[in-house]
Amino acid sequence: MNLQELMDKIKDELKLRNYSRKTVKSYLFCLSDYFKHIKNVKREPDVMIIKKYLLEKQGRGLSSQTINLYLQAIKYFYREVCKINENIDIKFAKTPSKLPVVLSRLEIEKIIGNITNQKHKLVIALAYGCGLRVSEAVNLKIKDINLNELTAHLKGAKGNKDRITIFPEKFKNDIMNMIAGKIGNEYLFVSQLGGKLTERSAQKIFAIALKKADIKREATFHSLRHSFATHLLENGVDVRYVQELLGHQNIRTTQIYTHVTNPSIRNIKSPLV
Repeated sequence: MNLQELMDKIKDELKLRNYSRKTVKSYLFCLSDYFKHIKNVKREPDVMIIKKYLLEKQGRGLSSQTINLYLQAIKYFYREVCKINENIDIKFAKTPSKLPVVLSRLEIEKIIGNITNQKHKLVIALAYGCGLRVSEAVNLKIKDINLNELTAHLKGAKGNKDRITIFPEKFKNDIMNMIAGKIGNEYLFVSQLGGKLTERSAQKIFAIALKKADIKREATFHSLRHSFATHLLENGVDVRYVQELLGHQNIRTTQIYTHVTNPSIRNIKSPLV
């Protein structure tokens, strides 16, 4: 089969396995580049060629995360499309260990307080108050919110998993007013043009509010989720409950927040007085 037929086959396979739209797009991009590099696509993988290809990417200054994405896509192709059981023995590139950007409670208040549009204010407030990713915030539907139990049901979140998270009572009445007269299947946050609010719009709302609050930190919309997790741990919530609320498959992912909530370190005084 020609290259286009092969790409179509890979795309169909990814969709059948219910990979997210972003993953499908990323894998197809990586594999298209890889196929152009090796020119002659064979069913059997050549580990030396793959290593050389990835080293070339590294030499061009690509991040470890990006190189790992190329490697994952290549492994997927040989394993799931070519049905090769042979292990491609290439270790993942070491990714830098970076602590998440966590905003203080005061900074969160300032950000929310600098948003005048009620709908925009609620997008940011719920992203923090529920620990949402930007995609989860814009995909929330009215029927997903349980105002009586103060919970939000996130459906088909990252990894196509459902989860329940907590809901801030503080904004209960604001949500009730916003959804009055609307049906359950409608999106909670609707754009001016109709349909759901886009991820880009939500990120822009946060960026503008951050600037207005005069917070000079490299925070993003996702920092709201980082802050949610960190503040829960600071309040004494068990890390396993936080893991469940965030929808993390591995507790090690959640435990990174313990590195920014260590009260012992905060109580140490610098020797320079």
